[in-house]
Amino acid sequence: MKTTRIAGLSYSNLRQAGRAVLIGLAAGLVVSLFRWAIQNLLGVVIKAFAYFHGHPVWLLPWIGMSIFIAMLLGNLVQKNPDIKGSGIPQVEGQLTGQFDEKWWPVLWRKFFGGIISIGSGLFLGREGPSIQLGAAVGQGIAEKNARTEIERRVGIASGAAAGLSAAFNAPIASTMFILEEVYHNFSPLVWLSVFISSLSANLVSMAFFGLEPDLNVPHEVLFPASQYWHLILLGILLGLLGRLYQVVILRLPKWMHQIKFLKPVCYPIIPFLLVIPIAWWWLVTLGGGNNLVVALPKMPAELKVMLGLLVLRFVFSMISYATELPGGIFLPILTLGGIIGALYCVIMMHWGLIPARYLPNYVIYAMAGYFACISKAPFTAILLITEMVGTMTHLMPLAIVSIVAWLVVDLMGGTPVYAAMFANMMHKRPQKELLGLTQMTTPIFVGSRLDGCLIKDFDWPAGALITCIYRGENQLIPHGDTRLKAGDTLVVQLRGKNHIANQARINLAARQSAHD
Repeated sequence: MKTTRIAGLSYSNLRQAGRAVLIGLAAGLVVSLFRWAIQNLLGVVIKAFAYFHGHPVWLLPWIGMSIFIAMLLGNLVQKNPDIKGSGIPQVEGQLTGQFDEKWWPVLWRKFFGGIISIGSGLFLGREGPSIQLGAAVGQGIAEKNARTEIERRVGIASGAAAGLSAAFNAPIASTMFILEEVYHNFSPLVWLSVFISSLSANLVSMAFFGLEPDLNVPHEVLFPASQYWHLILLGILLGLLGRLYQVVILRLPKWMHQIKFLKPVCYPIIPFLLVIPIAWWWLVTLGGGNNLVVALPKMPAELKVMLGLLVLRFVFSMISYATELPGGIFLPILTLGGIIGALYCVIMMHWGLIPARYLPNYVIYAMAGYFACISKAPFTAILLITEMVGTMTHLMPLAIVSIVAWLVVDLMGGTPVYAAMFANMMHKRPQKELLGLTQMTTPIFVGSRLDGCLIKDFDWPAGALITCIYRGENQLIPHGDTRLKAGDTLVVQLRGKNHIANQARINLAARQSAHD
């Protein structure tokens, strides 16, 4: 086997790093402005409803304005389906080569549509739109100077990670989320660019929002080993409720289309009207939920309060997302997890099994566990909460809760929610066969059919050509006697009509065990 370090590789890495910095700075600026606008619009809504309590007559024009805005947003998303929902499934489709979109129309429509949808108080998160906004920025920059399809996809992945980093001030978790959940590719070519973009975006975000953690939940109390058995019970509870969340969120589109008397363009009217009584009585619950998470330890430790918050957040989150407006489920999932943790702690407090001072701990741990089991990305969940809370003292409890919750959902047949959403999205769209030449990358997993296989011994799809293999810092020039290894990243060119099927076949061979 001929292993060579291609001339100019150092220059190529430097060029890739420079592009990653540019993407990170640009995506960080766009998403920071997006986040700033949402926070300020939500602040206006909160002040307006505080004023309405003394002047309730102003609710009438507010209702009329809400219906008008809802109709505008409904018309926007129905005419431009690429901006619907969180945007993470769309980005995942771009990175697998099964879906594509034009970056500029998505960028400006998602930007303004997301600000209005989330900033109006609906229970939607900013993180999914931030990922799609960052991906659009990365795509735009990569299309200007990228030389290959791989560089274009790395640009999209880098922008996506930068968007999440700017949304949460969590560069390490953002990198892990894109690699673990969205791109499924840990090659040096990808992870270094993604990480550099995340760090660059975080610098921009810190200039806007400072160094304070995004979820500044009090965490002074260390969790004692004598309480660890509670973590297993909490993980089981989170897994059961997480599986329920998956089932409901994935069936929402089907349920909504059974409402025959209401056209999809009118869907947003429902949450825009329902948010009015919620804002009248429970202002702290509005938006994605970060304000509510921070406020949870200060609320009355009463069962009816926590149970009421759980029902409200779960039901209205589903109603908000079912409208297909630009908004995500990432932060609402974390918020629901925090409420479940607080509810569990309150129940155990009434039974005399948990001291009240540990309630913030359970809020923190449950956020990670709930996200881990729904997204099936436990490493991301642990890192994300660690960065968002601003302490590493909870790593062990976070890991236990996340793994237990993940195992429960796995035993119940749950799949990663964003991958399932992408499958639903592609199922609803007419698929056109791609013509000509396309390029894909795929990492080889340990124990897969390609692990240890000679290139000449595998039955490659017709028209497939392996052009390069990344192995650590080296680029290999492949030939028939090259033996593939776990950790390699293949660069494959595909010709012909059946691109999607052939990509799926190669990806399966790189991941699935030879004994399956």
